[in-house]
Amino acid sequence: MTEGQGAPRQASPLWAGRLAEKPGREAFAFQASIAVDRRLAQDDIAGSRAHVAMLGARGIVPAETAEALDAELARISGELESGALEIDPRAEDIHSFVEGVLTARLGDRGRAVHAGRSRNDQVALDTRLYLRRVLPELRAELARTVSVLLDRAEEHAGSVMPGYTHLQRAQPVSLGHWLCAWACALSRDRERLGDALGRLDECPLGSGALAGSTLPLDREAVAKALGFRRPSLNSMDSVADRDFALEIAAACAIIQTHLSRFCEDIVIWSSEEWGFVDLGEAWSTGSSIMPQKKNPDFAELIRGKAGRSVGNLVTLLKGLPYAYDKDLQEDKEALFDSLDTAQSCLRIFRGMAAAARFDTGRMEAACAGGFLEATDAAEYLVKKGMPFRRAHETVAVIVRDCIAAGQRGIAQRSLEELRAYSPLFGEDLYPALSPRQAVRARDLPGGPDSGELKRQIGVLREKLGDGPGASAHGV
Repeated sequence: MTEGQGAPRQASPLWAGRLAEKPGREAFAFQASIAVDRRLAQDDIAGSRAHVAMLGARGIVPAETAEALDAELARISGELESGALEIDPRAEDIHSFVEGVLTARLGDRGRAVHAGRSRNDQVALDTRLYLRRVLPELRAELARTVSVLLDRAEEHAGSVMPGYTHLQRAQPVSLGHWLCAWACALSRDRERLGDALGRLDECPLGSGALAGSTLPLDREAVAKALGFRRPSLNSMDSVADRDFALEIAAACAIIQTHLSRFCEDIVIWSSEEWGFVDLGEAWSTGSSIMPQKKNPDFAELIRGKAGRSVGNLVTLLKGLPYAYDKDLQEDKEALFDSLDTAQSCLRIFRGMAAAARFDTGRMEAACAGGFLEATDAAEYLVKKGMPFRRAHETVAVIVRDCIAAGQRGIAQRSLEELRAYSPLFGEDLYPALSPRQAVRARDLPGGPDSGELKRQIGVLREKLGDGPGASAHGV
């Protein structure tokens, strides 16, 4: 082929020489991955440039060939970026496309690019390079979302509301405490992605198909050029395992599960029966038949997408023999979808949380009735010297008798009536039973007291200081 310019015509597959009879068009398209791995184009080029520089430095290809390859790879990168060159959808994969363009433009010099590597170690490298680019972006989305939740938590540090277990009123907390709990979960998700970045920080290039190469490759130089901490330890493991992808898909599934739980709260809170939150018209949709409806569809969609991310994780969980198997090609579609879904859901959730209007009066009113003060009454008796199990039973009987009498709180009983259950009760019990006092009294580390909550918010804000996007408080 003579040297020329532009994109190549549809070329024979890189593996075509072995087969006298080639797969038909439909079969070829079935096993192709260009529709998915096209987003790896710049990573594939970056890996190829480091590879050809090493080939030239080691004398595996002539220096002028390495220079020509590098120059053309840089040109292809720029043309893809500008749109001057479009990825051919008929190519088998992104590796074949880039090599095909090189060969069309440089002839035999373009064919030299693949010396000492396989598409097996090439795709393992490209995926790691891609993840190294996008995980910091996802961590930044998490940081921004945590920051918005912490802003809202500070705003509502003193807004009292019921806490729930089993979706039943349990004990008084604050809305700020609740929002900070959400922020804690997403902060851990961000840390998980940071851990994953550390574990994928090794370069698989030079592992070949599974057994390395007889060419005098310099794996250390390539790893250093690409910014990896080291080359991968074992060539077979490098191309056979996708645990780094599995770990990231798992982290995305956890992010989505957390968002799903938060959105379930929001859906419940926005109902007429609860009325704790108004999401605003910008974060709601209407009904095609019922004119009065304002539905929390965005929260519901985020909730629904959790199943999709968990499904992607299951897609990656497949027992395969070592080393490379074509099934591993399926990892990228599931992984990319999980990353895209997490990023879009975080953006929508963050905007929704920032704009939400909470009815704090209704929240505090919901603390009346339901005997949320029962644990406080039991702990009052414990402070007076009664064993907890006896205190628990005593208060349980009081609650039962109050319900039978149509009373909605322990404070509706007179001191004389309460002393019939235990002489340890005194006038100082009644202030301890108010929802606000119950929150203030819980000032242990982790509790909902406003002062303690500010400490928790400070800890989480400090954690945001160690990564990208930490200072971005906006939506």
